[in-house]
Amino acid sequence: MECCESGAEPGRVLEFVERDDGYLAAGDARRYFVEPEAWSVLDRWACNQVQGRILDIGSGAGRHALYLQHAGHEVVALDVSPLAAEVCRRRGVHRIVVGTVSDLLTPLIKPFDSFLMLGNNLGLLRDAQNARSLFQTLAELATPDAVIIGQGMDPCQTESQLHLAYHQHNRDVGRMPGQIRMRVRHANIATDWFDYLFCSIEELEGLVANTEWRLEQCETEGASYIAVLRRST
Repeated sequence: MECCESGAEPGRVLEFVERDDGYLAAGDARRYFVEPEAWSVLDRWACNQVQGRILDIGSGAGRHALYLQHAGHEVVALDVSPLAAEVCRRRGVHRIVVGTVSDLLTPLIKPFDSFLMLGNNLGLLRDAQNARSLFQTLAELATPDAVIIGQGMDPCQTESQLHLAYHQHNRDVGRMPGQIRMRVRHANIATDWFDYLFCSIEELEGLVANTEWRLEQCETEGASYIAVLRRST
């Protein structure tokens, strides 16, 4: 896939994240294909925490799944996008499922030892109510000592008045500060609108309270962090 946006270098593909208040942010889609030697410290640290059979949730182009597969792990790449799944397949990921974690709740599924939610995919928790449901589903798919290794970002570590105003509006209407309504755009195509959650480590601890998971360890880099959640039955 190649394109040259106005003002962009040839071959560069821009992805736009549009928030429901009109805020628009552009990103270089090549980050989904970055080789391990160019990964962030957090990415490399996260992949060193995995154990056993792995479910890569929101696998995208499959960069983490491929890396761990090459390292000898059994990895299942999961994404709701059939096109993302096709990219994974073309890049060499062996096991790919199109759907959500709930779609895996079948009697034939083999349990997982590790769940990856990298690339800020703790955002897939969406909100407090959905987070509880997702943690329950993951527990049903997990071995007794399984881990969730997820990346998040503390939304309140910002000085942007646009973001701070959005956080306050969320509080005013009973939402978590970093709960956003967004869609992703490229050229003339766009996803449906969906909820995504940026939460602090303290808020994450609150979300896992009264679930089968507990926060075991965190590694931080600025506002970003990797959290390791351990199943505790």
